[in-house]
Amino acid sequence: MKQIIKRAKKPTPKFFKQLRNVGLALTAIGASVVAAPVTLPVVLVKIAGYLAVAGGVASAVSQVTVEGE
Repeated sequence: MKQIIKRAKKPTPKFFKQLRNVGLALTAIGASVVAAPVTLPVVLVKIAGYLAVAGGVASAVSQVTVEGE
């Protein structure tokens, strides 16, 4: 657990910073569609849920990626 925290605090390469930001955007879009106060087709809500999960995973993995040691 301590290694993960150390890795998260180290500088992230430029590509993974961009990937992290895209992942955060996908998570936000997916979460907003899932939480929409209007009735949406079930397929759209399912896709938005998958989008939110994929964005969260991409962001988490990108955050702990560091330059070669």
